[in-house]
Amino acid sequence: MKILVVDDEKLIRNVVREYLENESYEVMEAEDGMQALELMDRETPDLLIVDIMMPHMDGFSFCKELKQEGRNIPTIMLSARGEEFDKLTGFELGIDDYVTKPFSPKELMARVKAVLKRTSSEIGKKFIYEDLIIDYTAHQVLIDGSEIPLTPKEYDLLCYFVKNKNIALSRENLLNQIWGYDFFGDDRTIDTHIKMLRNSLGKYRDLIVTVRGMGYKLVLKEK
Repeated sequence: MKILVVDDEKLIRNVVREYLENESYEVMEAEDGMQALELMDRETPDLLIVDIMMPHMDGFSFCKELKQEGRNIPTIMLSARGEEFDKLTGFELGIDDYVTKPFSPKELMARVKAVLKRTSSEIGKKFIYEDLIIDYTAHQVLIDGSEIPLTPKEYDLLCYFVKNKNIALSRENLLNQIWGYDFFGDDRTIDTHIKMLRNSLGKYRDLIVTVRGMGYKLVLKEK
C-alpha cells in the first residue's frame, strides 16, 4: 500500500519513511500541499500523513481542496499544535486521526494500521459487475482479468459513477465533485473525459448513458 507523507521538514519525512518502509509500505513524499496535489494527479495513495504548518499550501487548505474535489482518502494529520480548535477543524475536513508533535514513530505506525484497517472495511475492497472489477485497495480496474489503464480523473469519474449508480448526474455536479468548485472548466471537459473513459471500458462502454440536456449516469442491470 502507498502512503504519501506531506511535511516541509525533511527530518520528519525521513523518520516517518524509515518506519513505514520497515512495515513494508511504499512511501511517497511532498514538501507542501501543492506538491502533494501534483503527485496525486499521477498516482493516488492509500493513505495521507499531512502536517498542518507548511509553506505554499498548509495542511488545512490541502485537506479542503481534497474534500472539494471529492477525493476520499484516509488522512492522519500531524501538528506541533495540540489545541482543540485545530483538531476539530481537521475532523470537520474529514481527517481520520490527529497526532501531535513530537510523536512516537511506533505510535504513528499503530495509528496508520488502525486507520487503514477501519477505512478499508468501511469502503469495501472491490466492486464487481460481471467481468468488470474495481479493486479500491489496489487502485485498479480490471476487465476479463486484465488491468485497464485509466488516468486519475477517469478512475475518479468511474468510482463516482459507481457510488451513484443509476442516478442521473449533471455535468456541473461531475465538474464540482471530480475537479473541484474552483475549477474553471466547461462541459467539454466532462464530455472529453467521458469519451476517454468509455473507450477505456471497452465492452462496458455502454454502461455510461448520456442523459440528454443534463449529463450522464451509470446504468447497471439487476441480475
